Amino acid sequence: MGAIAPSGVRVLNDEIVNGLAIPPHVIDAVAAKEEKELLRREHLYRAGRPPPQLNGRTIILVDDGLATGSTMRAGIKALRKNHAARIVAAVPVGSPDTCDAMRADADEVVCATTPEPLLGVGRWYVDFSQTSDEEVRALLARSVPKPAASDKPAASEEELAGHAGAGPARGTRSP
Repeated sequence: MGAIAPSGVRVLNDEIVNGLAIPPHVIDAVAAKEEKELLRREHLYRAGRPPPQLNGRTIILVDDGLATGSTMRAGIKALRKNHAARIVAAVPVGSPDTCDAMRADADEVVCATTPEPLLGVGRWYVDFSQTSDEEVRALLARSVPKPAASDKPAASEEELAGHAGAGPARGTRSP
């Protein structure tokens, strides 16, 4: 019936909500439950790291596929609230109509495959099982950038003074 994202974003699929006559109090109850789960995952996956700074950046937002597009739209709305400069929505498989409609929300849309009929995203995967919290945490831990050599603090005056009479280092030219 829809999707949520951080920053209080809620996207409803009006066709489903109206077609099934889902009352607002039911939507609010489901949204409240899902917001608790979203906060739990955000806390677990960040592991104390601050949210990334998105202001002025190009973001490539990837999902496993586009059926109704609610999840991708919620993600795009959350990124816009965080002032992303440009948003590229990318999926390996999506409904042709949904991929076309997504162009109104994202700056660029990449749908690698657009089968007609889609008949569900999971149909296009050999394994469409849920990714566990442990798998997500392991992947995120591997993706944390290691400090580069250029991130090391500059040498102190004492360290520089200790090398003053040593002459040029190997591999460098003397003036």
